[in-house]
Amino acid sequence: MTETKVYDIVVLGAGSGGYATAMRAAQLGLKVALIEGDKVGGTCLHRGCIPTKALLHAAEVADEMREAAHIGVRGHFEGIDMEALHAYKNSVIEKMYKGLTGLVDSRGVETIHGWGRLVAPDTVEVNGELYRGKNIVLASGSYSKTIGQTITNRVITSEQALNMNTVPESVVVLGGGVIGVEFASVWASYGANVTIIEGLDRLVPNEDEAVSKVLERAFRKRKINFKTKTFFDRVEEDEHGVHVFTQDGKQYDAQYLLIAIGRGPATANLGYEEQGITLDRGFVITNERCHTGVGNIYAVGDIVPGVQLAHRGFLQGIFVAEEIAGLNPAPLNEANIPKVTFANPEIASVGLTQKQAEAKYGAENVEATEFNLAGNGKSQMLGTQGFVKLVREKNGPIVGFHAVGARMGEQVGEGQLMVTWEAHPEDFAGTIHAHPTQNESVGEAVLALAGKPFHTHD
Repeated sequence: MTETKVYDIVVLGAGSGGYATAMRAAQLGLKVALIEGDKVGGTCLHRGCIPTKALLHAAEVADEMREAAHIGVRGHFEGIDMEALHAYKNSVIEKMYKGLTGLVDSRGVETIHGWGRLVAPDTVEVNGELYRGKNIVLASGSYSKTIGQTITNRVITSEQALNMNTVPESVVVLGGGVIGVEFASVWASYGANVTIIEGLDRLVPNEDEAVSKVLERAFRKRKINFKTKTFFDRVEEDEHGVHVFTQDGKQYDAQYLLIAIGRGPATANLGYEEQGITLDRGFVITNERCHTGVGNIYAVGDIVPGVQLAHRGFLQGIFVAEEIAGLNPAPLNEANIPKVTFANPEIASVGLTQKQAEAKYGAENVEATEFNLAGNGKSQMLGTQGFVKLVREKNGPIVGFHAVGARMGEQVGEGQLMVTWEAHPEDFAGTIHAHPTQNESVGEAVLALAGKPFHTHD
């Protein structure tokens, strides 16, 4: 081995959490090594958020083409050119990748290409070379989980689904969470026959129950089949496709099975446990300041228990860099992390569901209101159904924001401000929401919650 190189921070993993740590630390004048075996940007940029949303945008265009005649536009949907679609998707990824690597380099971060392993509480080994950090930040990301299935040409995860060269005729999607409903939505828009199998009693079970009902109603209208309270048993393959068997004795036949049951922490064989780091089901356990309890080792992103979202890891990375630099940043409030599901219709939420709020404050101390998008002009132009729902502590602040409908993910920013700043509905008196926008629906919901409903029935 060559002489050990010493840094203020060594970051293991260059996904959203890792590169955010590195860039913010470098901005604060610290010497940083960023270690990545694949590409800077990680799963989100190359195999997750960005490519998935590119496919979803194509799905939105396909749906609009189908509806064109209804709004007086001549044209019709002829199908998906997968080669052209992948070229479009990859061009977006490449532009983002070039921009990101340029930013990382411009900050003076040293990027080390290779697979790293923690070999001491202050040292990471990469390709036989040692990199010692006064602080270590673990950001090794996640992988697509299965429940024992072998990945084949027909039994796939999201990573294989992103690169299919044909539109499937039929798919069974195992899992009705975010990943499952997004891919189901994409494939239905492309013309596939889709069936979702979900073990819990509703789709997107982590969202407010009212949101699930709207999504399920919309999926029925779109001819997307789904079976809730249904548990997977096994899958068999033959030359005709897959045969999915559930524990209630039923069989579902399709061309493909997509396993979309979530993502697991990528922590195996990286030396974490050997250095005394506590793991629970593979997740790195930290305190509220992202510290592992071992030396000066921190962890961020998908390997830390909580919602596995790129922007969560990004914010944790900034937090840890500032923590190491001695700025004493405020701990993250996990409940205030915004979530968006980019299906058709989109789902956006921040804070507590009505059920969670009632459990925390008591049902008698919680108020909730919904503004139906039927009363919003822009939503009517888009032909979408849904609502904005606000949940508050009675005579207190707004504690939950929930929206469902086409493009409603774009409204989550104001929802986060409401919840994070513990705003009262009355605080919005005199605040104008531009007309005609979908954002007006947020203002209407606030008016209703303040006891002044306007474009809605009392």
